[in-house]
Amino acid sequence: MKGVVLAGGSGSRLYPLTKITNKHLLPIYNKPMIYYPIRTLVDAGIRDILIVTGGRNAGDFLRLLANGKEFGLKHLDFTYQEGEGGIAEALSLAEHFADGKKLCVILGDNIIEGSIRDAVEEFRNQERGARILLKEVEDAERFGVAEIRGDSIIGIEEKPKRPKSNSAVIGIYMYDETVFEKVRTLVPSKRGELEITDVNNAYIHEGTMTFSNLKGWWTDAGTFDSLLHGTSVDENSSTAHNGPARRSQRIAAV
Repeated sequence: MKGVVLAGGSGSRLYPLTKITNKHLLPIYNKPMIYYPIRTLVDAGIRDILIVTGGRNAGDFLRLLANGKEFGLKHLDFTYQEGEGGIAEALSLAEHFADGKKLCVILGDNIIEGSIRDAVEEFRNQERGARILLKEVEDAERFGVAEIRGDSIIGIEEKPKRPKSNSAVIGIYMYDETVFEKVRTLVPSKRGELEITDVNNAYIHEGTMTFSNLKGWWTDAGTFDSLLHGTSVDENSSTAHNGPARRSQRIAAV
């Protein structure tokens, strides 16, 4: 299985910090943000990794990460996303890299406490389809929310006003090679982007979507509050997840 880290976007919610740099290069405690999703993939046994980035600071990723030696890798791939067409559009740039293999895709601002190794191994053994990771949250209306019936997901709603569950879809997705066919069928949303929720719903509609529940805390460091929490939980992960989750727009406590 190959890994893809999506690290594009303008990071507008973190302005002015992102006026002169990509948000994924900002520090989380003592490491750049981009280190965390790469480490998540490497710890899950994934060694073939593509970084998708964009904007004026794309070259900084190459200078920072080089060939991935710091993560025990021999090589890293990079590609460039022009504009901001959404997560699904960014993923489409990985088609040549995927070369017909399964993918584990992680958003570059997602930081987790635990490991996804078990979920990755389960997907390796899954004949076809997709697998997503879910986390119970108190403020589900802020996320993509999975509606679950029995052991199956029957649909995902993006930021619903009345969530049908508390199961948020976190920014780690696993797909088979048909994901690129599905992306090509998408039409832009009202935001003018190709939405990853539409990709996930396509798998749900064909009956090939599975899921795992994430253990431990999770945050995406896309706002000032969640950036602060990301630093706090990394500095003292044994106690930080006991703090108030409501301070962050993207924190899910144990």
